[in-house]
Amino acid sequence: MIDAKKIMLKYYDEHSDLFRLLWKHSNQVADLSCEIAERYKGEVDVEFVREAALLHDIGILETHAPSILCNGTKPYLQHGIIGGEMLRREGLDRHALVCERHTGAGLTKEEIIAQNLLLPHVDLLPVSVEEKIICYADNFFSKSSPDREKTVDDVRRGMARFGEVQLKRFEEMHEMFR
Repeated sequence: MIDAKKIMLKYYDEHSDLFRLLWKHSNQVADLSCEIAERYKGEVDVEFVREAALLHDIGILETHAPSILCNGTKPYLQHGIIGGEMLRREGLDRHALVCERHTGAGLTKEEIIAQNLLLPHVDLLPVSVEEKIICYADNFFSKSSPDREKTVDDVRRGMARFGEVQLKRFEEMHEMFR
């Protein structure tokens, strides 16, 4: 078992507003992810789900999103890739995949290229059940509104803004985990 908070504190100041916001969001995602994972006990690594959910957004530190206290220089969209690199340096390759594959309902190489997104030209779709659980749960919590859990309809509206493919992927995860 890893200590996710200890890993985070290698990069973040525990007393910073950014860390407090990130830690709150991460715990919200972890709690919902574990609630879902418990239904699949025996098929899903619940301990890994908690760890990976707590670390899924570690890469926001280097991004520029002032509205959520991120004062780095890189585009926010890259936070998953950045987090993946950070966790690989920690020897956490499996956790790194969660970082890379949790954005929205995942992204295909074709979507990344067609939308000219500043991401590597590879599939960034959640693959394992654990990755899908965390990706799904993350959509219900926003760092912009940290005291509110979104409804399924809220998430659907958000996904629809990014196209039918994103919405369809979310609906498939919703069918699995609701």
